[in-house]
Amino acid sequence: MAKGGRHPAQKRMRPLRRSVGLSVWADVSIRLGAALGLIMIVVMIHWFDREGLIDNVDGHISFLDVVYFTMISITTTGFGDIAPISEAARFKEAVIVTPIRFLVLFIFVGTTYNFFIQHSWEKWRMARIQEKLSDHVVVLGYGVSGSQSVEELIERGTDAEKIVVVDPSEERLREAEKLGVNVLTADATRDEILKAVRIATAKNVLVSAGRDDTSILIVLTVRHLAPNVPISVVVRADDNELLARQAGATNVINPVRFTGLLLAGSANGAHIADYLADLASVSGRVQLVERVVDEAECGSSIQELSSGGKGLRIYRNGRAIGFWEEECQSLQPGDVLVEIVPSENGNGNGNGKKAK
Repeated sequence: MAKGGRHPAQKRMRPLRRSVGLSVWADVSIRLGAALGLIMIVVMIHWFDREGLIDNVDGHISFLDVVYFTMISITTTGFGDIAPISEAARFKEAVIVTPIRFLVLFIFVGTTYNFFIQHSWEKWRMARIQEKLSDHVVVLGYGVSGSQSVEELIERGTDAEKIVVVDPSEERLREAEKLGVNVLTADATRDEILKAVRIATAKNVLVSAGRDDTSILIVLTVRHLAPNVPISVVVRADDNELLARQAGATNVINPVRFTGLLLAGSANGAHIADYLADLASVSGRVQLVERVVDEAECGSSIQELSSGGKGLRIYRNGRAIGFWEEECQSLQPGDVLVEIVPSENGNGNGNGKKAK
């Protein structure tokens, strides 16, 4: 759940949806069966009370006449050739048949809406959302980690309309919808689901399925469909970290290990764990930023950044280089820089520039 007042109200976007539970034809069959059952009840009422009916054509009420009268009565057509004449027949028509008539009409109207109007509307709505899905963030799994990551992304300035959450739980997705993100109730291990959220054009994919085996399977599926999209995955067992990387994960996060690091840090100083948590959250006074070195910074030292941040390390040709190493004294084009900058809560504007 989002904490009150942590982020501004987001513009709501219509959610992606997939039907779950009964198949369409099973649902239609149940509805039609209920309607036919109600009609048969009315037929039986009219048949057993046929003495209270009059046929103005031939004066004889046959079973076919009863079926005919039931259908025109249910549909409120009322030609007048057959009509109830006894008080008992009129009483049954008013008290029993009329409510059944409304129920049958509601069933047919509801079926028409659900399987024709609503279905067409949902397909059109989903197509409109899909047209805009590009350079977006896909969150596969909306448990504790997934929900926290979505809130943090919005805190960091990501537009809620640029986030798609996929989870099999309708209850969890209702919470996600409150943040204004797009949601899809589905199994993220299936190719067609990932294609529906335009996984190949995503900016990032965050995987937190709750089980390591499911998360790794999702990573495999995503990497098959999107060879170049960065994938971050949460795993909880140390021996699954290598498997996750082999499956194609760009970043593997072990919350158990991170908790251990915080605990170990607190043993060496009362404020180390507090500072690490400060770095990890946008709500802290400082935050970590990863970016490509600006052209104006090339040739300068990592200690002389134009952003005013404190450079920690660079990544050059896949190698991590610390600020104390010689290579950091001369930044080169294409270097990826990790720096600490003040956040909005720390006398900065959160993007590496000093607040005025």
